[in-house]
Amino acid sequence: MSVIQRIRDKAAWLIFGAIALAMIGFIVTDAFQGRGSGLFGGHSTTYGKVNGKKIDYIDYQKRLKLVEDQYQGQQNDFMRQRMAENLWTQMVDEILLGKIYSQLGLQITDKEIGDILYGSHPPEQLRQQFTNPETGQYDANMAYQTILDFKKKSPQQYQVFVQSVIESRQREKYLSMVSNTAYAPKWMAEKMAADNSQIANISYVQIPYVTIPDSTVKVTDEEIKEFIAKHAEEYKQEKSRSISYVAFSAAPSTADSASVREKLRNLSAEFASTSDLKGFFIRTTSELPYYEGFISKSRIQVPHKDSILATPVGGVYGPYLDQKNYVLAKIVAQRQSPDTVKVRHILIGTQQQDPQSGQTFRVREDSTAKRIADSIQTAIRNGAIFDSLVVKYSDDQGSRDKGGVYDSIPSGKMVAAFNDFIFGNPVGSKGVVETDFGYHYIEILSQKGSAPAYKIAYLALPIITSSETDNAASGLASQFAAQSRNGKQFDENATKQNLQKLIVSDVRPGDYGVGELGTSRELVRWMYEADRGDVVDQPFSIGDKYIVAQLTEINEEGVMPPQKARPMVEAMVRNHKKAQQILEKIGTPNSLETVASSNKVEVRRADSVSFSSPFIPNVGQELKVIGASFNKQGQGKSSAPIEGTGGVYVLKVEQVYAKPNPNANIENSRNTMEQQLRRQGFQSLESIKKAATIKDYREKF
Repeated sequence: MSVIQRIRDKAAWLIFGAIALAMIGFIVTDAFQGRGSGLFGGHSTTYGKVNGKKIDYIDYQKRLKLVEDQYQGQQNDFMRQRMAENLWTQMVDEILLGKIYSQLGLQITDKEIGDILYGSHPPEQLRQQFTNPETGQYDANMAYQTILDFKKKSPQQYQVFVQSVIESRQREKYLSMVSNTAYAPKWMAEKMAADNSQIANISYVQIPYVTIPDSTVKVTDEEIKEFIAKHAEEYKQEKSRSISYVAFSAAPSTADSASVREKLRNLSAEFASTSDLKGFFIRTTSELPYYEGFISKSRIQVPHKDSILATPVGGVYGPYLDQKNYVLAKIVAQRQSPDTVKVRHILIGTQQQDPQSGQTFRVREDSTAKRIADSIQTAIRNGAIFDSLVVKYSDDQGSRDKGGVYDSIPSGKMVAAFNDFIFGNPVGSKGVVETDFGYHYIEILSQKGSAPAYKIAYLALPIITSSETDNAASGLASQFAAQSRNGKQFDENATKQNLQKLIVSDVRPGDYGVGELGTSRELVRWMYEADRGDVVDQPFSIGDKYIVAQLTEINEEGVMPPQKARPMVEAMVRNHKKAQQILEKIGTPNSLETVASSNKVEVRRADSVSFSSPFIPNVGQELKVIGASFNKQGQGKSSAPIEGTGGVYVLKVEQVYAKPNPNANIENSRNTMEQQLRRQGFQSLESIKKAATIKDYREKF
């Protein structure tokens, strides 16, 4: 392998390590020169502003491309939106935190970077890459030489890696400073313990709001507006827009389906005779890959299973329909195989999977992984303890904590090479096996049962839309758009053509997806260029549909307007108006019995009401009532009416006392409070953002 190729392989896992280190993505220096002022035809390239500092669209796109390049072209629409959103958040954070780091003098020196990379506590990715399996020691010299070569061959990617290390340590220092300012005094813990020991016995009357019919209490927009103004922080909204739309299906027709079926019929003879199945699958662009492993009969779950298994070895069955594909099945081989196998293994990974997206990333070059796996095999032959090695070296998170053991593995569950080794060799077999994830050192511990197993190749072609079907759907959608130039025409034509009008709400400026429709950045951009009531000039193609949309709602950042907030607050405003009616009727109560009699309810009692609990039995979560229950000045007399969430209450405090807690430990309580405060310190960035002025112009791009 050439030096350049080795450096490229190293770069891949170094970048992955940078992701794991920084947790905030990629920070890239401006290595691009000659930026032309006319690139956007005179339009601004300001993507956003943070406290007046510009985020440039060109810089953003260059950095996004570098992030996407690390995914090796595997990103899907969901991942792209996630990466784009994460990068925006990262660039905002950089500006906000960069100023704070400067004010605090938080710097990372070259010596500190060296200590991070080559000291006794290196990043986990470096530790895995450069630990000698025979000695268990981190080889700092090898790490240094590799990174030095990486710097010479790929200086820009090296800067990405080092800057990630710096950002990670700066953030770590800052959050440590913030969290270590937390302090909980002893008196506070004593006061909380005393409060939580309080118990009250009360008598009360509840007049529920449901005693007044909703139909008799009207809520106006002005009343909702007034309520929102008093609770502005609770009813803020982001900038967003909403549409209604109709869809014209461009899904495959019956004729399209028949065409794919006929194509498979024509491939059947060549499929039966070919000896190069992998190459044949690549040439025919099969939707299903060729799985070379054997699968037991009970594990095969496909349509027409009995007919397929009745086909002789070398024979082909089909075409048959399986979901959105037509399929040919070829019986490649047959043998007896165990039902289940128990193994233990150590994985030296070359690929690692993102748990959220499911995408894989290169973390180690093949030659290095093979060398480590072979060293592990040699070490075990020489008496090394397997359990110790698996904890130190295995990259398989699913089995490392269980001694590398997988029990009761059915056939077909593992990748083909792993599957064939454990089902095709006897108990006690050991060896190094290469798979797409890396190199595995495997030991077969036991096998159970025996059953026929089959190696089957499934050639699948998707049923796709023909140009004729697509053109027909596009034409109908274009005609609808041309005839529906305003909201009234849109609704009339939808009704006339019996088209279902659907809604997508709250699409944000940076979104790639449009609700359940799927990904369409073009439609999002149209939404932010259009005015309320506008209908698209030309349909948008999304998935297997053509969409004609009308912009129905524009929500600016800030407090929600009454019509937007009504579904959330109308019931609360109505209950408040009901409470005023009930309060006026009660007046100044002389006794609970009087209030109960005039409102045809009962006087009830609640014993053991706890100050530390937000609930009262048979009442629910009524915090105002709980607070009044511990007002000793009101003991023995009726309280003023209390407006609660479920009704109006009048209560009488019968008794308040402290319930002893001999197991209370004030120091433990104080430590717990302090730890909670420390954890809140990690949320300080949200407070910084809240205080900042952040302008988001992404909808313009």
